[in-house]
Amino acid sequence: MARKKSSHLTEAELRLMQVLWTRGPATVAEVLDALPAKPALAYSTVITTLRILETKGYVRHTKDGRAFHYEPVVARQDARRSALHQLLHRFFEGSPELLMASLFETGEIDRAEFRRLRKLIDQAERKS
Repeated sequence: MARKKSSHLTEAELRLMQVLWTRGPATVAEVLDALPAKPALAYSTVITTLRILETKGYVRHTKDGRAFHYEPVVARQDARRSALHQLLHRFFEGSPELLMASLFETGEIDRAEFRRLRKLIDQAERKS
């Protein structure tokens, strides 16, 4: 049975989007050159992935001579928001509290990060 197509970014798609968000419009060759050497990707893989991203609505292309220039249509912040929404509802029952509790339980948040988070929470609380 075929796997359902996801509107969310896969790891491979995210790698290409990171390049486009950072550098802006780019050809397939420019995207390939901007990617980290490992794991290496083939030119055909990059073009296929860019076409998938275009189908999903994340990028669009313009033609310049023989070259296609791909550019992001979805802003990085919008993609983050969408991914967070998916994560929140898929694993944390839609509860920001469960998500935050999980972050604190891992012990991966140091004191400085905790203070920055506290400041963000206080700012958000004042706005609401």
